[in-house]
Amino acid sequence: MGLYVLDEVIPKAVTALDADPRRVAIGGLSMGGYGAYDLPRLDPSRFCAVGGDAPAIWFAYRDAEAGAFDSPSDFARNNVIAAAEANSKLYGHAQLWLDVGAQDPYFHATDAQLASALHIKLHVWPGGHDSAYWNAHWNDYLGFYAHALATCR
Repeated sequence: MGLYVLDEVIPKAVTALDADPRRVAIGGLSMGGYGAYDLPRLDPSRFCAVGGDAPAIWFAYRDAEAGAFDSPSDFARNNVIAAAEANSKLYGHAQLWLDVGAQDPYFHATDAQLASALHIKLHVWPGGHDSAYWNAHWNDYLGFYAHALATCR
């Protein structure tokens, strides 16, 4: 799936939108936020902004939602916390965003660990892991992407 997005979806979107291929951002909510932090590891030079909004990130395979990973080895290959701890510059020049609800019962600790490994600010606001939380912060998310894309190197 990741290579499909990198090799087909993004180039087609850039062409269709007549966009600058040097100004590509990726982000998502929950599992999409995990994907937004996982995918750029394959080609960090392609992205100038990466954002995760309460991303669904786990410490271990046994903690993950059933079906999120194919096996313990699949989890190990795609463990964004371990990758960030091994290389805090994993995402190259991309500007990074990470947020989580203060009452998120699932991902507060893991998102905090990822932010620490990357040496970035974790935005923590009241709320849980639900649409009410995300809907309260669309302006924050879009403001981050607008600024990141405008100042992309």
